[in-house]
Amino acid sequence: MSPNSQYKFLRQAPRDGLSTAMQPSRWQRMHIDPWLCLYLIMIALLGLTVLYSASAQDLGLVSKQAMSFAIGFTVMISLAQVPPKVYQAFSPYFYAFGLLALIAVMVFGEVRMGAQRWIDIPGFGSVQPSEFMKVGMPLMIAWFLALKPLPPSFKNVLISLGLIGVPFILIAEQPDLGTSLLILASGIFVLFLSGLSWTMILAAFAVAAVIIPIAWMFLLHDYQRQRVLTLLNPEADALGTGWNIIQSKTAIGSGGFVGKGFLEGTQSHLHFLPEGHTDFIIAAFSEEFGLIGILLLITLYFLIILRTFQISLQSFHNFGRMVAAAFALSFFVYVFVNAGMVSGILPVVGVPLPFMSYGGTAIITLMATFGIVMSIHTHR
Repeated sequence: MSPNSQYKFLRQAPRDGLSTAMQPSRWQRMHIDPWLCLYLIMIALLGLTVLYSASAQDLGLVSKQAMSFAIGFTVMISLAQVPPKVYQAFSPYFYAFGLLALIAVMVFGEVRMGAQRWIDIPGFGSVQPSEFMKVGMPLMIAWFLALKPLPPSFKNVLISLGLIGVPFILIAEQPDLGTSLLILASGIFVLFLSGLSWTMILAAFAVAAVIIPIAWMFLLHDYQRQRVLTLLNPEADALGTGWNIIQSKTAIGSGGFVGKGFLEGTQSHLHFLPEGHTDFIIAAFSEEFGLIGILLLITLYFLIILRTFQISLQSFHNFGRMVAAAFALSFFVYVFVNAGMVSGILPVVGVPLPFMSYGGTAIITLMATFGIVMSIHTHR
């Protein structure tokens, strides 16, 4: 059988009923992956439970978070109905929209706590445009590379790095180093997944080794350098910059194997733990549920990442494979950076824990990415 006739068979078999095994299931017709949806529902319920305790039983915050989850699931299911070819076609437009929004932040953005990261939309509220790039960056790089022969040529790698670098610089200047690094990583992941040669990968490490000292001396702000120094020796300023890390590690360690029990955490409830319901929520969770609770949480994250990778491997086109795998790796980085920050092995960069930390924009953005992943899986 020739390759063309094989391809024709694959296209026509489900429609012609030649193979009942290839007929779409009920979930595929609904464009929902049941396993991924189940894992997301489980971690959403766990996140609301932990937030109730970490926020000192603030039902208002929990209700807002629940509403964010409801909107997020609606967005996820809606985006799952759209075929991947539509996302591929609109990727450059969405990327351009994100760039214009970042430029708008620089011109008339809202300043909070010394950072200019938000745009106030009358009647709607504040929007953080950098969140758009968490979705737009992988889509854009995958769109560009999917049009070219893979692995990419040196010229296409340079163009891709330019597309990655512009949003990275705009977000880093807000300043928001944590988000800018996450978005940088999401674009680099797509490049890596496109099949870069080891020569290019080793060259990238060499360039990074040169850039990092220069960035330390001339590009990082004083408070950013102080965060790195605090990581190396938090006890040097135990009542100042080192307070967050010390109290976080105290909360994690005091939880032990089984934890102190739900609503029994002292570090968060007595306000020793800063931002216990946002960036440091995993420390509050560890104090109350101990090692067993942390293992449960890590298992849920692992299952989400594993399922996303499986969907990537099952995709029939380069765009879908690169996008789904990049979303999986980006999600892993979000979890790793927050857990490392809270446990004292990474600097404090203000990255929330996915689906656990309070914050509606981050939840909706993540749900949107999983909606695109489900679209890639269920549209054949």
